[in-house]
Amino acid sequence: MKAGKEHVVPLSASALSILKELKDAFGAKPSAVIFPGNGGRALSDMTLTKVLRTDLPGPHTVHVFRSSFRDWAAEQTDFAGDVVEAALAHTIANKVEAAYRRTNYLDKRKVLMQQWAEFLTA
Repeated sequence: MKAGKEHVVPLSASALSILKELKDAFGAKPSAVIFPGNGGRALSDMTLTKVLRTDLPGPHTVHVFRSSFRDWAAEQTDFAGDVVEAALAHTIANKVEAAYRRTNYLDKRKVLMQQWAEFLTA
């Protein structure tokens, strides 16, 4: 993470299902890369950018996915902005507020991520 802090991401039921299928198909080594590139190494950060450039028409960037999530959450859910911002691993700009807010909203983010998965797969 850019902020140098651990960011826990609750996974939806469909994401967990995909991971279980991968584990069943390829085994489970604690140090294994989940979605390996060529040669079994981790995908580079440019891989998704390359896919977007070659497979999708238009001026898409990787950030369009984060922006889409933020817009969907604001327009289609009742989750507080703080919960959505925590899901995006955004830091709190106000230092006083940041000092007092110690939650990561994990329980609420579990529900949020499940709703996002359901929206994406509908």
